[in-house]
Amino acid sequence: MSSNFKIEVYLDPSNRVSCLGQDVIDGLGSYPKKLSPKWFYDENGSQLFEQITTLPEYYQTRAETEILTKHTIDISKLELETLIELGSGNSEKTKLLLDTLSKTKSFIKFVPFDVSEQTLRLSAKAIVEKYQDLEVVGIVGDFENHLDRLEPQGKTLIAFLGGTLGNLLPDQRQIFFQRLYKLLNQKDLILLGVDLVKSIQRLIDAYNDAKGITAEFNLNVLNVLNKELQANFDLSSFEHVAIWNKEQEWIEMRLRSRRDQNVYIKDLDLMVPFFQGEEILTEISAKFTKEKLAQELEPMGFGISNWWTDQNQDFAVLIIEKI
Repeated sequence: MSSNFKIEVYLDPSNRVSCLGQDVIDGLGSYPKKLSPKWFYDENGSQLFEQITTLPEYYQTRAETEILTKHTIDISKLELETLIELGSGNSEKTKLLLDTLSKTKSFIKFVPFDVSEQTLRLSAKAIVEKYQDLEVVGIVGDFENHLDRLEPQGKTLIAFLGGTLGNLLPDQRQIFFQRLYKLLNQKDLILLGVDLVKSIQRLIDAYNDAKGITAEFNLNVLNVLNKELQANFDLSSFEHVAIWNKEQEWIEMRLRSRRDQNVYIKDLDLMVPFFQGEEILTEISAKFTKEKLAQELEPMGFGISNWWTDQNQDFAVLIIEKI
């Protein structure tokens, strides 16, 4: 492989399991019970999510791709030197940017950042093979804990796409933007993808598809606990639920216990009781308006410099800058 490529691992298997264990103790020991969505993405979870992005109900990926395709030239005119992608996955949409950025004189470095080492290695390898003159530094980490490992080089754009911002609670988003503000220089920028408020039924359908792929994806987090912590979750004893929280303007994905049961997590020596109908909150997905997002960003020291939407006004990609 090219000498322009390296991987830095800050979330290796041992500390990954330690972080997972602590999250499980905190989350399943609370009421209501909860699990962090970052644990969805083992190899199987990543593959299931790729399937979700192609479903007819799941408009987000198509809408974001439409926007990026239309505005890559605008982004390339920013004279960027470094592109950092948080939650990079397979970097499929980012390749739209790389195709254009790689042709500019200033652009020299791409930093994909993801929680899954295996996914990151595969995607980074493909990028190195395609863009042979590009320096690629893959970082395996959790953007809630390892943002300080990033080192912007020259004028930097941090891409946070896919609507992933909506998976963070408001106080988590505040901390996230505070960390980015400290990390970035005045000239650096953030490219953000956000899902927009729309018909409630369309939102629910996007998280409860007819083929049941999203349900399988949601249930897979229990497989992760079974595999990594030697838990004995019976997946058939839980069902996927997606609801709209009108007050908070977000979708909630939950796993509902079909019966009274006890689950033993061997590696934590932890017995977790569930009553019939009890739920685990596994993900929120907040939806935004331009006004709501601007009001949230301003106290963090950021302003919106560009706001682009798809033809159906379903999704937005925006550039934010320090103010």
